Amino acid sequence: MAKTSYSSQNITILKELEAVRVRPGMYIGSTDARGLHHILWEIIDNAVDEAANGFAKEVKVCLYDDGSASVEDDGRGMPVDIHPDAGVSGVQVIFTQLHAGGKFNSENYAYSGGLHGVGASVTNALSEWLKVEVYNKTVYKMEFSSYEDKEQKKVLSGIPKAPLFNTGIKTIKHGTMVRFKPDARVFDTVEFDADTIISRLRDTSFLNKGVRLVFKDNRTGKNNEEKVFMSENGIKDYVSYITSSKNTLYSEPIYISSTVNDILVEVSLQHTDGYTENVFSFVNNIPTIYGGTHDVGFKSGLTRFLNDYLKENSSSKTKNVSFNGEDFRVGMVAVVSIKIKNAQFEGQTKGKLGNAEAKPAVEGVTYDGLYDVSKNKKTVKIFDAILEKAVSAAKEREAIRHTKELNRAKSGADSTRLLGKLANCSSKDSKLNEIFIVEGDSAGGSAKEGRDRKHQAILPLRGKPINCEKKSLIDVLKNEEIKTIISALGTGIGADFDIEDLNYNKVIILSDADYDGYHIRCILLTFFYRHMPELIKQGHVYVGMPPLYKVYKKDAIEYAYDEKEREIAKSKLGRGAEVSRYKGLGEMNPSQLWETTLNPETRMLMRVTIDEAAKAEMLITTLMGDEVESRKKYIQEHANFNRVDEFEIKVKEV
Repeated sequence: MAKTSYSSQNITILKELEAVRVRPGMYIGSTDARGLHHILWEIIDNAVDEAANGFAKEVKVCLYDDGSASVEDDGRGMPVDIHPDAGVSGVQVIFTQLHAGGKFNSENYAYSGGLHGVGASVTNALSEWLKVEVYNKTVYKMEFSSYEDKEQKKVLSGIPKAPLFNTGIKTIKHGTMVRFKPDARVFDTVEFDADTIISRLRDTSFLNKGVRLVFKDNRTGKNNEEKVFMSENGIKDYVSYITSSKNTLYSEPIYISSTVNDILVEVSLQHTDGYTENVFSFVNNIPTIYGGTHDVGFKSGLTRFLNDYLKENSSSKTKNVSFNGEDFRVGMVAVVSIKIKNAQFEGQTKGKLGNAEAKPAVEGVTYDGLYDVSKNKKTVKIFDAILEKAVSAAKEREAIRHTKELNRAKSGADSTRLLGKLANCSSKDSKLNEIFIVEGDSAGGSAKEGRDRKHQAILPLRGKPINCEKKSLIDVLKNEEIKTIISALGTGIGADFDIEDLNYNKVIILSDADYDGYHIRCILLTFFYRHMPELIKQGHVYVGMPPLYKVYKKDAIEYAYDEKEREIAKSKLGRGAEVSRYKGLGEMNPSQLWETTLNPETRMLMRVTIDEAAKAEMLITTLMGDEVESRKKYIQEHANFNRVDEFEIKVKEV
């Protein structure tokens, strides 16, 4: 029973870094792999800020067997003198005080991704231990740790072991090295992923031309070869990298750069023969996956220029066509990067820019830059190609509108026919409901019987949906499986999409762990990414993870999702444990499917995110596009379909 009295003594005051430990999600978004890497990004971003402001030329990131990571730069080095108010070294202030840093004004850093002064201290608070070395004529060292205080019955976070110590060791190096070990008491996983870090460093190198970014994985059994990223042409190289697996309409990306009112604007773009637009925006090196005012300014500048260009350069092809801004961006890949003082982000994770002054600055630079490019006789064909693509896009847009009107006219009967495949749930509360898009009638039948009928809907796929990467939207809308998914979700598609109309809080893809299953998963994720991206951005799309193995001994059963878990389960059950490998979802009976895959208490789901949008774009193009060799190479290097023949001796088939 709750207390009836409430007074000042009931109010808890969290001191120093305690708040981070109690509510880590407020500072890093989550405690899963995404949050784990976020505390590494905070340290990397600090080092890159040194380089972005001209104080450093190299940043090196290393991983170690003990689970720690280090970031070293050759910048000025963190302040080692005593802070006048705090009475301790600048290093100690940076790592122990929230909202303390040198980025609240532009005197130390003209441009910075860190604004709240919480990055380094949050990493310290969520680490088992953290060590700092500062190279400034001599080597300075300081260590912090988080440990359990038995008397206070809580974990004390980021506590200095001793004040900053001058070792007296002379050095010609300059800069800072931070090494830390994430705390397993905080995170769901404490194993850093090399590919994720490499992708981040590669992107960062494009945004900071001339800066050398180095990665080395020192862990046993890993590729210990040093990887170096450095770009000579910056975001122009970035666009070329993203379009490397696409068919482009002109040979080189357009590149524009200028500074307006202390805002450094860089824009690069290139059109492809694809059907969707991809704009990747950054502010002070921070990816803004939800866009913002700079993104709006770029699109406005592009549209305004091309409309003006059409007035002077219209042709028989464009004369009677009514364009909108989206027509000019179909098939376009663009990178927009700005450096701005006092950037205003939405939240600590910095997903969207809010500075009003960024819009006119980017719009003006984009318009003027495109105008200058258009005056070069060598580049006239670029705009002819863009407008020819826009004509096709405008005509298709009209055809889609006409198709949607026809569909709306017969929506009642058509919707009823399409949703005849759907076994809906009885609850009308969309926030509690979930839909499983299931591969095959057999698995769909088991899922319908084994589900929670109140909150779980089942939509079986009776064939492979269309690969929307290779087809226009009008062809996609003709596909029966896709039409059924659109009808079931209720959100509409494209310009008609409205997340408020979503019928289910979770949209879960459930397919077999084999080649066909992975292909269906890729097709569906490509569809959502291309035509319903808000579903993914707002965290509604999941992949169900059915187990590969059933390990059993008498009445004891353990389910394993990979070979490592299989061996752990066998060891747990002891001698005499038997193993069965599931070939597919359809081979599970309803109770097994419920226990392993449907039951919220025991199942494993993987939420789909687009944190690394450029990487997602390239992966989808590689796996679902026309480049056969690129796809074959990727599959050879990365894919693992858990082939049955590898285990035919050890594993009893189901």
